[in-house]
Amino acid sequence: MELKRVVVTGLGALTPIGNTKDEYWDALISGKSGAAPVTHFDAEKFKTKFACEVKNFEVTDFIDRKLSRQMDKFSQYAMVASDEAIADSKLDLDAVNKLRVGVIWGAGIGGLETFQDEVLNYAAGDGTPRFSPRFIPKMIADIAPGNISIKYGFMGPNYTTVSACASSANSMIDALNTIRLGHCDVIITGGSEAAVTIAGMGGFNAMHAMSTRNDSPETASRPFDANRDGFVLGEGAGAIVLEEYEHAKARGAKIYAEVVGGGLSSDAYHMTAPHPDGIGVVAVMKNCLENAGLNPEDVDHINTHGTSTPLGDVAELKAISEVFGDHAKTININSTKSMTGHLLGAAGAVEAIASILAMEHGIIPPTINHETVDENIDPELNLTLNKAQKREIKVAMSNTFGFGGHNACVLFKKLD
Repeated sequence: MELKRVVVTGLGALTPIGNTKDEYWDALISGKSGAAPVTHFDAEKFKTKFACEVKNFEVTDFIDRKLSRQMDKFSQYAMVASDEAIADSKLDLDAVNKLRVGVIWGAGIGGLETFQDEVLNYAAGDGTPRFSPRFIPKMIADIAPGNISIKYGFMGPNYTTVSACASSANSMIDALNTIRLGHCDVIITGGSEAAVTIAGMGGFNAMHAMSTRNDSPETASRPFDANRDGFVLGEGAGAIVLEEYEHAKARGAKIYAEVVGGGLSSDAYHMTAPHPDGIGVVAVMKNCLENAGLNPEDVDHINTHGTSTPLGDVAELKAISEVFGDHAKTININSTKSMTGHLLGAAGAVEAIASILAMEHGIIPPTINHETVDENIDPELNLTLNKAQKREIKVAMSNTFGFGGHNACVLFKKLD
């Protein structure tokens, strides 16, 4: 069976550094940090008092007030980003066969704020269960794609992938394979997360996973720097319209890039720590290259998982050196988490968008906040430190990993 070709025809982003894909891109290449003191709740007594929140966002500018109250923040973010991506794709919603349009979405946690608030309200009462009838529908992780499909009438496959921080990368790979096999013409994919909450911040602090650089939040996310001390929690959404190539060509769609491969693997090592030698990461990148029919030397750019954690950054770069050999030194490697923070289940989609736009514009966004060389990192690797670099990109790789040892890798190629 001959596999269909799959291309990107629409992008949408709602991030801590920009509320549209264009704002996001402008902030990326200028090296803007999205980290600032938390405003969603009083974090004064928390170990970490800052995060990368979405800013200047009023949901009723996009969604009817009554409907917005029926959605957790992660669903609101999903709706806004997908609206932008669908509009960007210029898909004719009256002409398209909606039975062949699906929504495959990623969320690592889902409606955490809704769950938190309902339980806190119950605990503050007299023990009488007074839960909102909207509690469960607002909270469940699969409700975001459900809301998107209901709004647009898309009747193809509709579900959420949950693999912690690899969730939206998994959703993109599922979408890729569904179209490749001829089951759909178009899929809206991506991911959203809204975990900057009492429970989210408290939980990650208890794990000692987050930076506590409270005196300088904007410099706290510092992938590959010797003095990194954990990730910075982010929130938002990224949406991507994937489309069968001939379908896109027939309607004259703008094509950003071709999605040529997706790889998956597991570390099978530890609940939260990566294997120190990055063996699962080696496997996922090799799987992705094989799936795409590409060689290591074909890759020009890698947007790493690069969370700014002491163990994770080193393991990933070791894996890159093993897979790419001497060619690794010619690749532009970066971590856009240095600016956006870690969007958990939305990370893969938001970072894939960065890779696609880097390819379109011929500019690699920087890894900001790097001050001190880590002796455990190969100094010959080009980590695109502190300043954007111009470069023609024909093939870009995006890596995303999650607690539980989940690894996902996606490859994008400039259309021939």
